[in-house]
Amino acid sequence: MNTSKILIIAGDFYDDIAAPMIEGATKALKTAKADCDLVTVPGALEIPGAIVQAELAQAGYDGYVALGCVIRGETTHYDYVCGESARGLMELSLGGVPLGNGILTVENRDQAMVRAVDKNKGADAANACLALIGLKQKFESES
Repeated sequence: MNTSKILIIAGDFYDDIAAPMIEGATKALKTAKADCDLVTVPGALEIPGAIVQAELAQAGYDGYVALGCVIRGETTHYDYVCGESARGLMELSLGGVPLGNGILTVENRDQAMVRAVDKNKGADAANACLALIGLKQKFESES
């Protein structure tokens, strides 16, 4: 397999939660000998759009790692952000774009930190992206 080129897109609305996720994803990609770049966007809703922009620009990425966090608040905004960011990523995935979804959807900051740090969800998203790139390459080589 050739070296994969991955774009990490991090919603940094909660930058203290995004930072360990970025670190986990970057470390996992380096361990896999993948090249990676990082861009940040304001929040989870902007992540699918950033991927579309990279694809339209033909930036040459083999896959994407989406990282961010949505914490439930007092309004229904949480539901819209969670649903629409997940829908956007799923549409891209179903369109053939390899990506790992590491957008946390949690009830509170403590849950987010456990997932970002202890459970290393950034690395999980990076590894999912790499697995899908490998699968795409397998299918392409068999056709």
